[in-house]
Amino acid sequence: MATFLYRLGRLAFRRRGYVALIWLAVLTAVGLGALQAPGASDEEFSMPGIESQKAYDLMQERFPGAAADGATARVVFVAPDGQKVTATATRQAIEETVTTLGDGSQVAGVADPFEAKAVSRDGSTAYATVTYEVKSSEVTDASRTAVEKAADQARDSGLTVETGGSAMDSGGGPGGVAEIIGIAVAALVLLITFGSLAAAGLPLLTAILGVGVSMFTITMMADAFGLSTSTGTLAMMLGLAVGIDYALFVVSRYREERDKGHTPEEAAGLAVGTAGSAVVFAGLTVVIALAGLTVVGIPMLTKMGLTAAGAVIVAVLIALTVVPALVGFWPNAVLSGAVRGQGRDGRPSLPRVLRFRMLRFRPLRSRKPSERHESDNRGTRWARFVLRRPIPVLLLGVVGLGALAVPMTQLQLGMPGDEAKSVSTTERRAYDALAEGFGPGFNGPLTIVVDAEGAEDAKAAVNAVHQDITGTKGVVSVAAPRFDDAGDTAVFTATPGTSPTDEKTETLVKTIRGERPGIESATGASFEVTGTTALNIDIATKVQAALVPYLITVVGLAVVLLLVVFRSLLVPLKAALGFLLSVLAALGAVVLVFQQGHGAGVFGVEQTGPIMSLMPIFLVGIVFGLAMDYEVFLVSRMREAYVHGEPADQAIVSGFRHSARVVVAAALIMIAVFAGFIGESDSMIKMIGFGMATAVLLDAFVVRMAIVPAVLALLGDRAWWLPKWLDRRLPRVDVEGEALTRRPAADTADRDCDPDTEPVEARV
Repeated sequence: MATFLYRLGRLAFRRRGYVALIWLAVLTAVGLGALQAPGASDEEFSMPGIESQKAYDLMQERFPGAAADGATARVVFVAPDGQKVTATATRQAIEETVTTLGDGSQVAGVADPFEAKAVSRDGSTAYATVTYEVKSSEVTDASRTAVEKAADQARDSGLTVETGGSAMDSGGGPGGVAEIIGIAVAALVLLITFGSLAAAGLPLLTAILGVGVSMFTITMMADAFGLSTSTGTLAMMLGLAVGIDYALFVVSRYREERDKGHTPEEAAGLAVGTAGSAVVFAGLTVVIALAGLTVVGIPMLTKMGLTAAGAVIVAVLIALTVVPALVGFWPNAVLSGAVRGQGRDGRPSLPRVLRFRMLRFRPLRSRKPSERHESDNRGTRWARFVLRRPIPVLLLGVVGLGALAVPMTQLQLGMPGDEAKSVSTTERRAYDALAEGFGPGFNGPLTIVVDAEGAEDAKAAVNAVHQDITGTKGVVSVAAPRFDDAGDTAVFTATPGTSPTDEKTETLVKTIRGERPGIESATGASFEVTGTTALNIDIATKVQAALVPYLITVVGLAVVLLLVVFRSLLVPLKAALGFLLSVLAALGAVVLVFQQGHGAGVFGVEQTGPIMSLMPIFLVGIVFGLAMDYEVFLVSRMREAYVHGEPADQAIVSGFRHSARVVVAAALIMIAVFAGFIGESDSMIKMIGFGMATAVLLDAFVVRMAIVPAVLALLGDRAWWLPKWLDRRLPRVDVEGEALTRRPAADTADRDCDPDTEPVEARV
């Protein structure tokens, strides 16, 4: 592979004009296709195989139009202290507001709280439900503004009025702020790392090109494959992340090869042949992690994973072709200031007087390229520190991560709603007002769907189910059943006495479902429980059940891939175990802050509660890919040094000399990108940002920078051991570029090599 990529890198360098035109043509083609495509839809979230989804599908079948897709808004009225909403003046103000709400252009109807019996027992609170003719994503800002103006109208009469519901959720999300912050921090980190504006800008430019191609392609295919507007979110985030990382690694290797004295074309070929091999396999591990989301069985996650995997593949292709092509246009621009004085042909291009003056400082600045290349840096000093104290470093890292992972044993999954929003939002205040006026379970009623098609007396069977659930401990009220036209299916709601996120509510749902066999045998009718609360419980259960198979699939395939890359049994196992440590520790940190509330104020978390159900899957999938990136980038240089004859300990030092700075820069960029989401007001976005930033921090700086060298130091040569029978059967991919050092002189000679530089054979 190294030889093929070496030739690809040199070809892209020589034919840089064609490469640039091809990618610009691709970008233009998919861009025009995206503009002409119907665009992404807003398909509903579905979860095949769970009871809540089956109940919902049955409602759609037996009650056509009842489970309409129209958005709803809820306007909550709270009377002043000591007064009631049923007072004449107060009631008149509420009815006038209801009339105003019904005048909206997209409004299908408004339920008057006094006619719909939506008044609390103590008369302090009432609510009106506004139903729209369109989905929540299609509700216009003008319609939302109309609701707010109507609410202001009621407030003028002395009422406290809050609004909530799906129609009032603008779905704005981060609005691109986090991505802008991430790009800005990435530019700063790259500038500090390379000390060159061109070197810092090139990875950003290629990453943006890759994201553009990927997002245009996703938009173009959205209608054909049923992709929603949120499908490309993960693709954009990861495409930007790995696009910067992969280009960063290739550019860093190019600078290193130029520092050794190679001409630009040869350096580009060697950079793609060696660093490019690592990029290919790092990309494959990310693709495995993302494509593995299909194991979970959630269509939305499957589409997000596959589109993001496509974005990663695009990032790999761009790193292998566009990066060497752009370097070909400006071969010296990406070099550091100490080397930038070299001309395109390798000869000094500075004026003679400046070259003469620089010679006066030869003892300080003009060591041979090989000597400068082998000098110590912070990476080598840290590696030697770990080599001297491997056991304390290993114990400290493992014990620290283990301690941080302990809270993960108390992980409670759920789907935070309005109760997790900031108290400064009207949605949260509406939620609290309803909970106070109607009880904590009002915000999460259970929907019971009774199928009495097989019963002798359908109505009697439905009444029996209704009475049984009414008598269940924990249920405070049950609405009257509503039958379909055929009279054999009924729907009614049961209100729990506890909040949607309370563990007692989950127990209640299990209790009701546990009573089903007895009721079915007695009545001949079956029933299923659905609703937002039950759906969240079912999602959490399914995700927990899918997490272990997903881990086994992804980690197992990645271990096999790393086995081929590093030709070692212990290195892949160490990489997988280190990843599990960092992910468990990150989940523990999320539980510590967002569920238990320790340090919640520091991160702006106003309400603790269950962890988002999909959080573990997202964390495992995304962080696993990035962790394996860092593993391949770092350990591939150690493997390269070891294969080229260095002792095991010295190979560790060499790996850190060349890759530590790149890994640190890549990790800092990712941490900055994810940390940018912590400042968002949405609790789920905040949780994702915190979890991802913490996981990358722990994996890059504790696992890869501390535990990995400590373990390799203790293993010594055994770290690279592979049984001979397995060595013969595994394909050879030559990620370390060993084949490049064995090429005949005629194949490796630089055509434009400066006669004053050392031979190419020595420099390879």
